Amino acid sequence: MQIQQFRYGADNLGYLVYGETSAVAIDGGAAEAILSFLEEHHLTLAYVTNTHSHMDHLVGNQKLLDQTDAWYLDYDALMASREIKVDGESLRLMHTPGHTRDSVCFYFDNVLISGDTLFNGKVGRCFTGDVDGFFQSIQKILAFPDDTRVYAGHDYVAEYMGFARALEPDNPHIDAYLAKYDPAHVCAALGEEKQVDPFLRFNDEKIITILQQKGLSTETEQERWRSLIALM
Repeated sequence: MQIQQFRYGADNLGYLVYGETSAVAIDGGAAEAILSFLEEHHLTLAYVTNTHSHMDHLVGNQKLLDQTDAWYLDYDALMASREIKVDGESLRLMHTPGHTRDSVCFYFDNVLISGDTLFNGKVGRCFTGDVDGFFQSIQKILAFPDDTRVYAGHDYVAEYMGFARALEPDNPHIDAYLAKYDPAHVCAALGEEKQVDPFLRFNDEKIITILQQKGLSTETEQERWRSLIALM
């Protein structure tokens, strides 16, 4: 399977995951571009689905469904199957509540489509209010290999690296991370995210010291996580 990224709106990122003959659209807001790609590559759109139910991620669904014979997989259908077959291969998913209660991440090979759960450079906002549940979702992602390529739901790289630099101005990895940033293809290895994203570094001594200097709780992992979330 392969992945193709599509920009739409101000900063949204949507995806096609495809095999030799069929494809799945995930957060397909760039419907016109997706339809053109399908035609150019002689692909059949089999399914349309989403990482979560915020409207900016749903916006392209109806057009894709109207102009193809694709099936729509909602949250309940995703949770029932836990995978989508693409030309006989498995696109798997896991429930990652926190940003929303219905947030999911998709993965295959060394690719992770993380929606608004994990951005490149920062985690998503916890609109559910379940900060501890969000922590468990991030723990699931951190269990993936460091060479996993993280494809997020928005391109906030410049903003979030500004936040990371303000919090930790002497982090030597931020410049290298930004040097690799390509707005035409936004992704980074999970290992690189762990070097620059303070929200993934709740056990890092430097981050713990920064939190302590701000008078925030640092005794346990979850307290450090809550303290980091409080900085958003």
